[in-house]
Amino acid sequence: MSDEVSVRPGPSCVLPSVSGEAGALVRLRLDISYDGTPFAGWARQPGQRTVQGDVEDALIRVARLPAVRLTVAGRTDSGVHAAGQVAHVDLPAEVPLGGLARRLNGVLDRAIRVTGLAPAPAGFDARFSALSRRYAYRITDAAYGAEPLRRFDTLAWPRPLDVTGMAAAALLLVGEHDFAAFCRRREGATTVRTLLRLDVARRRDGVVVADVEADAFCHSMVRALVGGLLAVGEGRRPVPWPMAVLRRGVRDPAVTVAPAHGLTLMEVRYPPDAELAARAEVTRAVRVPTTPSG
Repeated sequence: MSDEVSVRPGPSCVLPSVSGEAGALVRLRLDISYDGTPFAGWARQPGQRTVQGDVEDALIRVARLPAVRLTVAGRTDSGVHAAGQVAHVDLPAEVPLGGLARRLNGVLDRAIRVTGLAPAPAGFDARFSALSRRYAYRITDAAYGAEPLRRFDTLAWPRPLDVTGMAAAALLLVGEHDFAAFCRRREGATTVRTLLRLDVARRRDGVVVADVEADAFCHSMVRALVGGLLAVGEGRRPVPWPMAVLRRGVRDPAVTVAPAHGLTLMEVRYPPDAELAARAEVTRAVRVPTTPSG
């Protein structure tokens, strides 16, 4: 999507300040795609090249601002890709938006593209308003490995995979569970998630794709789930094993976290505009740990 289509109103617009107040801010939604290969993940880190750092630096340059801060729908790890990442940023209302996406893409490395940029609806929060995130994990068990043009987003697996068994094991995991066995714990954060979809299928080109959707994911969850399914696919574990690991609620050393490069964030889904603010409030209440008093 070009900025001429996605920005409202026209290409030379300056959005009005809220209530006419000087210093008012306008929230923008950015749709972003990137090849995660050269980045140490989404989030800024000292001394590391990250997607957030590159996009924020580009915004600072083209909007001529001293600083900006992006809020993202899902923080991807080092080497993970995105076809449908979403972020928001609050910019001064006097910043011209006409051609902003084109100018951003002009200074960004080609590994990152801003595919959409528009004023966000009232109540929109890229992280907390989201209903779900959907990822795809690509695997090939072809004897020759990954196709050359897909080597950066497809895991080459050295043994044949029983996709029927993987799909059966995946189906058992769908629903609301405590995924502590497939997550890296964070202090004060819940590991309860609702897994809406975990489909495993072999596509016509022979590539095995795990299509995974949840209300949210904890750290390394998708890659750990895929690692568990790979153990079933190559016959080392029976179909019920990943569910048994889940029920035990602790990390199992037999679950190998799949490599990052096979994973791509495909889509972030949001409710209708009128429900964005309410959704954000509900999500904050569940996801943000409270600070103990005293």
